[in-house]
Amino acid sequence: MKKLAIVVAGGPAPGINSVIGAATIRARLSGVEVIGLQDGFKWISEGDLSHVVPLTIEDTSRIHFRGGSYIGISRANPTRSPEHFQRTLEGLEKLDVGMLITIGGDGTATLAQIISEKTRGRIRVVHVPKTIDNDIDLPDDTSTFGFQTARHVGVEIVKNLMVDAKTTHRWYFVVAQGRKAGHLALSIGKAVGATNTIIPEEFQKGCPVSFNTVVDILAGSVIKRLGYGRQDGIVLLAEGLADCIDPEDLARHTDIPRDHMGNIHVAEINLGEVLEKAVKQRLAGLGIKATLITKYIGYEVRCADPIPFDMEYTRDLGYCAARYIIEGGTEAVVSMVNGRFLPISFQQMKDPSTGRPRVRLVDVDSDRYKIARSFMLRLKRQDFDNPEELARFAAAARLTPEAFREQFHHLVKDEPQVAVDVEMGLATKAVDAAKAVDAAKAGEPTGGAAR
Repeated sequence: MKKLAIVVAGGPAPGINSVIGAATIRARLSGVEVIGLQDGFKWISEGDLSHVVPLTIEDTSRIHFRGGSYIGISRANPTRSPEHFQRTLEGLEKLDVGMLITIGGDGTATLAQIISEKTRGRIRVVHVPKTIDNDIDLPDDTSTFGFQTARHVGVEIVKNLMVDAKTTHRWYFVVAQGRKAGHLALSIGKAVGATNTIIPEEFQKGCPVSFNTVVDILAGSVIKRLGYGRQDGIVLLAEGLADCIDPEDLARHTDIPRDHMGNIHVAEINLGEVLEKAVKQRLAGLGIKATLITKYIGYEVRCADPIPFDMEYTRDLGYCAARYIIEGGTEAVVSMVNGRFLPISFQQMKDPSTGRPRVRLVDVDSDRYKIARSFMLRLKRQDFDNPEELARFAAAARLTPEAFREQFHHLVKDEPQVAVDVEMGLATKAVDAAKAVDAAKAGEPTGGAAR
């Protein structure tokens, strides 16, 4: 039987070592030789086969306790160069690899499929999806591995910042990792009870959003908090928010790197610092002095030791990946749904419009998000409908109620009916359940699927 190779690409996520260890153990117990490609596809794509290590049960049986990657990691993508890709295929053939387990994000999954296609199935491939962004479209809202650990560690960091904020009367703008989706920022913010959380999904219908709108949302939270006698707060910002702000608008507030064609590199913007400066200026214009500090969390959480949830989850994924590929499976993403192994074909994961795996965004119409919004301390429609509250916040901003409305009412024009929708939804479900019970007792049909 040919060898099984394991490779890790992209960025780190807690649980990588658990996948490597469990896959190695399962394969070795089946008599399959296992090797690890060090530092992703970096060396093999350059034709260097010296950075390959044998993986044994003895070496990997206890690596699941630790973060990072036992065999290293890199973002090298061989498909960007025909020469690098050819060297990768030739290297795998020389190493006698017939099975390949890739651990990575959507780009790595795409690469895995290409390898299978180009070798016409001679190399079977199985992909284990990882990202602390939680933006891979797995079924039944299943977490991507590493996400739960990242949230846990992120919550511990933010909890400490909240104590410091209250003690020193300051605000923290915490920027959490999430290139395309706001899952990590929202889940951390909701767990700790952050003052406010802003994610890109809330602007889906109005994207791009103006820079000043985001600034006013933040300034409004500071003002509302002041109105209640507090000078401190915590705001969670998803880093992908930068992609929702009009780039040309953003360029007027900071120097933005551009390529030779003049296109803006939004990903290289230090969004936290830019917003911090702008909010300070906005508040200063109202005569309000506030201490604002930006904190980025990402590197602190992505190589953390996995919590027990991710240890168990990723060991299951590694075991299933090895078993599936040894038994002849290929071109599938490994997932665990409700405690059962579920292979998902690469084609099933693809977005037809892009040809790449679908991105899972935060569902802003869900009760989960609506509940989060209802707890956030930001200016809401009811604040402008209640004369007493309006007067309170206007006084904190050193404005008349009329002037305050003129400057900040634009924030609530498209505000969803958050709290009301949630309460009505829960009440409706409770009434429906009660009716169903009564009908069952009376021997009447409940309607079931017909309803």
